[in-house]
Amino acid sequence: MSILVLPSVTTNLYNSSNSYTHSKAKTNNDQNIRRDTDIISLLQQNRKNLKHVESIHGRAIKKGTEQDPFVVFELLRLYCKLDSIDHATKLFHSTHNPNVYLYTSLIDGFVSFGSYSAARCGREVHGQVLKSGLGLDRSVALKLIELYGKCDEVEDARKVFDKIPERDVVARTVMMASYFDHGMVEEAIEVFNGLKTQDTVCWTAMIDGLMFREMQVKGVEPNEVTFVCVLSACSQLGALELSRWIHMYMHKCNVKFNQIVVGALINMYSRCGDIDEAQLLFDDMKVKDVSSYNSMICGLALHGMSTEAIELFREMLKQGISPNSITFVGVLNACSHGGLVELGFEIFQSMETLHGIKPHIEHHGCMVDILGRVGRLEEAYNFIERMGAQHVDDKMLCALLSSCKIHRNSEVGEQVAKRLSECSKMDSGSYIMLSNFYASLGRWNFAAEFREKMEKGGILKEPGCSSIEVNNVIHEFLSGDLKHHERRSIYQKLEELNYLTKLEGYSPATEVALHDIDDKQKELALAVHSERLAISYGLISTEPHTTLRVVKNLRICDDCHAMIKLIAKITSRKIVVRDRNRFHHFENGHCSCKDYW
Repeated sequence: MSILVLPSVTTNLYNSSNSYTHSKAKTNNDQNIRRDTDIISLLQQNRKNLKHVESIHGRAIKKGTEQDPFVVFELLRLYCKLDSIDHATKLFHSTHNPNVYLYTSLIDGFVSFGSYSAARCGREVHGQVLKSGLGLDRSVALKLIELYGKCDEVEDARKVFDKIPERDVVARTVMMASYFDHGMVEEAIEVFNGLKTQDTVCWTAMIDGLMFREMQVKGVEPNEVTFVCVLSACSQLGALELSRWIHMYMHKCNVKFNQIVVGALINMYSRCGDIDEAQLLFDDMKVKDVSSYNSMICGLALHGMSTEAIELFREMLKQGISPNSITFVGVLNACSHGGLVELGFEIFQSMETLHGIKPHIEHHGCMVDILGRVGRLEEAYNFIERMGAQHVDDKMLCALLSSCKIHRNSEVGEQVAKRLSECSKMDSGSYIMLSNFYASLGRWNFAAEFREKMEKGGILKEPGCSSIEVNNVIHEFLSGDLKHHERRSIYQKLEELNYLTKLEGYSPATEVALHDIDDKQKELALAVHSERLAISYGLISTEPHTTLRVVKNLRICDDCHAMIKLIAKITSRKIVVRDRNRFHHFENGHCSCKDYW
């Protein structure tokens, strides 16, 4: 599987950041080379005929433009595409000071060729890459991993992978694909588990690899362990129809539905939005252990069913089953979503006094969240102060700062922001939270300062992204996305919804668009949030009254929350949205969270 996209060449071939671009070895002749548009045009017109490409190559040599990087790149790309790897290799070796794009293009050709000789040639080019100082260039390294994996040299692929400074989602997905292609499932899972954030592509690779590649390579049916991993991947994707199909497939494979497997199914259905099916599975279990109860308690909490989660916790204790650390995370989250402060403190204190479990940072974080959500901000800050600096992390401070922003308490917020900015480890979420807090106060200079620090530190903001499953296909949208093949119909539906919701009293909450722009621009920015695009696509792609299920990677904003309530009312649809914090079940103009999330 190849997911690497070659960077735009037209703007970068002359201005590549690699060492050759600015090398002193660059000759005056090289510097004076101009783009030969005639040769490039001819190559593009004859891109399907190898003899014509060779003839045009000869013409470039006669004109003295065979070293034009644009010409070289186009020739290299076409030779590889026409399976003339020998021509491509000879051309590359005759090129003065090849840049990163030419290296990448040649290695990509070896990947497509995929043979022992390609691996050998790839090693030669790899050696040149190392000599040139491009060894750690990201695009070259990813192509080398893909090449070695394709040519059965998985150990070499892993060596290249281990040398990449930033082993992010893309790099790990390429490495996982190489492992899966060779049936090395455990190694692929190990690479996957190293990710801090797993996106749709990566989870899809997990499902694809675990479900089908292992079966094809080894000729065996997946077992319980394999299915538990697959169910976990489905949980993250939130793909309900795919999850149901896998559940049926498990019956076909005669999988033993033990406590671990059923627990994974309960977790999957909970996180895919079907809490009723999760409850049925739980109720049908003859023997329930702490893991089974944990799955159900956490699922109920995620859906905002606080009372049901707490009742199940009490039932668990009556059955004589001892809770563990995970149990308390689930039940404290239930208290938070339900605004049950006193009960939350009672359960928190019982951890150590009744059950001998010392609270971890996750449990302290739940307590801060419980207090922050109901506006008891000073108590929450004092709770953090009593914990000591070593037990406080940026996630906890971010949660409290978010509460300060929501409750418009700048005094406590300033104190929290100061502590957060002093944290040694801050991810993109921390920087964005600080920027958003100061923006909500209208202090744009401070807001810009944190975004600037973030950019200088090379930290990328996680973009808002929403996905919806339609006809067993997962469609993913970013804010203002224009890539979908039905974008025209999607935006027409969105425009219609904007008009209809305003008739119902909707007014854009421009104060949640935290940028130093005018209200009209803020309104436009809010109008194209990713969840609105996903819902619009769902409305034009499904039958009337079909439930729409959307998964968003970030917390849903107040404005989108208000609008989706009206959309559900106008369209007579049930719309289920899973955001970073919980599930929202929108129906008849109301939300299951009761506007408290």
